[in-house]
Amino acid sequence: MFEEKSNYRRNLIKLSLLFSHMLWELRAIFPGGQFQGDTYNLTKTEAKEFWRKIFGHKCIVKWSLFKQHLKNAHNFEEGMEAMALKSTVDLTCNDHVSIFEFDIFTRLFQPWSTLLRNWNHLAVTHPGYMAFLTYDQVQARLEHHRHRPGSYIFRLSCTRMGQWAIGYVTHDCSVIQTIPENTPLYQALIQGFRQGVYLYPNGRDVNPDLTALCLPSQKGRIKVTEEQYELYCEMGSTFQLCKICTEREKDTRIQPCGHLLCRPCLLGWQKSDAHTCPYCRCDIKGTESILVEPYRPARDTTVGRREEDEEDDDDDDDDDDHEDVELVMKKLAAMKRASQEEYQVPSSSLAPPPLPPKQNMSSPCLSPKPHIGPSRLVKGHRNSSTCSNVPHTENHLYQTEETSNRQLQRDAEQSHTSLSQSGRKGLAPWSGPAHSGKKKKEKRREEVEDRSNLETDLLAQSQKSSQRQRQLSSLTFLEDINIDMSITKN
Repeated sequence: MFEEKSNYRRNLIKLSLLFSHMLWELRAIFPGGQFQGDTYNLTKTEAKEFWRKIFGHKCIVKWSLFKQHLKNAHNFEEGMEAMALKSTVDLTCNDHVSIFEFDIFTRLFQPWSTLLRNWNHLAVTHPGYMAFLTYDQVQARLEHHRHRPGSYIFRLSCTRMGQWAIGYVTHDCSVIQTIPENTPLYQALIQGFRQGVYLYPNGRDVNPDLTALCLPSQKGRIKVTEEQYELYCEMGSTFQLCKICTEREKDTRIQPCGHLLCRPCLLGWQKSDAHTCPYCRCDIKGTESILVEPYRPARDTTVGRREEDEEDDDDDDDDDDHEDVELVMKKLAAMKRASQEEYQVPSSSLAPPPLPPKQNMSSPCLSPKPHIGPSRLVKGHRNSSTCSNVPHTENHLYQTEETSNRQLQRDAEQSHTSLSQSGRKGLAPWSGPAHSGKKKKEKRREEVEDRSNLETDLLAQSQKSSQRQRQLSSLTFLEDINIDMSITKN
């Protein structure tokens, strides 16, 4: 019994480990002396769903029943593999599996998707795995490999259930034991191999390649609810912001309590020898990488639909606008036609202006008689008539323009005749036309001025006549009202 290498001493150590596991199990199911096995919170979400779906709120089941349902989720063979699995899961060796033992097993060989494959690579075939060893036994085992730095072995931690303890020989030939926190064992071994720390499992030359166990990291997604969004908006913050540093976004979930924070804050918290959650002081049994999806208000999700509806409404409005334009054009045409019929005046009411007298064609030079401008011709008509209208004005303008054009044509013919006669007599060809060209420009300028004056006078006259008609109509309307009032009084 007192000899460290005797079988009796080894059996005593194994029994002490069994008693230690039983104590941990009782503390987990009866915290504070009160039974809470039906509400025990498993660390891994997938493991929790598996247990609650199959076994409900039971805290312990027989190995045969557990093996049957576990085989449906993760296939394994009967015989030696099943026996090895039982020796790993059943920590208390009582032919039963408790919810506490299942929690420890899923934490040691995470993730859930490759649970039994990880167990095969790490506990069955790996030469560095040691079951039921204590801290002192690891120290004694590695004493034989001090001459070979990089030698290592790993075991279940006796002081932190659900975590691994790795003992290794350093470059200065000393033995150190460490516990990788919140990291799968295969990741810790791969990282240690790359750093030249974990090279020879139990002093052997061959180190198993565990890179096949590495899977693309699948982050758990957390969707922010509408209540959380409104609550944090009232506080002037966001749900995804880490509440410890208030600088980075949350990317890590503490298990099993489920509180969220950023990875740098968690590492800084753990470096201060704190193994509990910074929020609720619950024991940290594991961590999970997560991705927080911010809440999107309903108006953002329906923007596309609203835009489509607005486009449809715009198309309908365009069609209605085209129809309205057509109706308006028809109404305007009808009003214009009615106004023309109402204000139409016979063209015989105004006599055309008298033609100017013919000039002598035999004169050597142009000597036209003074031309009677359109403004002078209209003055007599303006004095004689009391009112006029727009169609009448247009007819008069057309007649005056036609008369002026005829006069210009006659002047041009006379000037051409005079030029030809002067050429025959030996006169200079440019002596007569130069003087006649100046006169024609002056005459054209006078005609343009007279025409503009005529248009201005006619426009003013039409405005005055329309104003007089409005006054007359208002007077007649008032007279009719007075007559009606007098009749009603009588």
